[in-house]
Amino acid sequence: MTAIVDTNFLVSLTNPKDRHHETCAALARSLQERLVVPYVVLPEATYLIDKYQGHRIMRQFMQRMMQPAWNFEPLQGSDLVRVSAILEKYHDLNLDFVDAAIVAVAERLTICRVLTLDRRDFRVIRPSYCPSFELLPEI
Repeated sequence: MTAIVDTNFLVSLTNPKDRHHETCAALARSLQERLVVPYVVLPEATYLIDKYQGHRIMRQFMQRMMQPAWNFEPLQGSDLVRVSAILEKYHDLNLDFVDAAIVAVAERLTICRVLTLDRRDFRVIRPSYCPSFELLPEI
């Protein structure tokens, strides 16, 4: 099985003071599946880690992201078309670009499992190939 990774999951993994850190860390240790990180997640994650935890922690995060467990996925032209459609369809959520891009990449790769703490958006969005996303960790 494959899971796609949201920014807030990665940020929580780096911050022991985050209220979801232990849950995310335990899940990360137990997963035996392919983890896909859309490249658009990295700028957002590194910015937030640097801003709230410092540059040293952000550098350590980048070192950990080079481990083979993480698979990075670029956006394709067709993804941008889908991002625009998702942003329009779910305009009432004020969905941000990165979340819409995660959905577009997940749809292209037919991934139903999302590692995220964002229940508000991902619970509402309906991918084109499965009834709903499976959201982990359970919080």
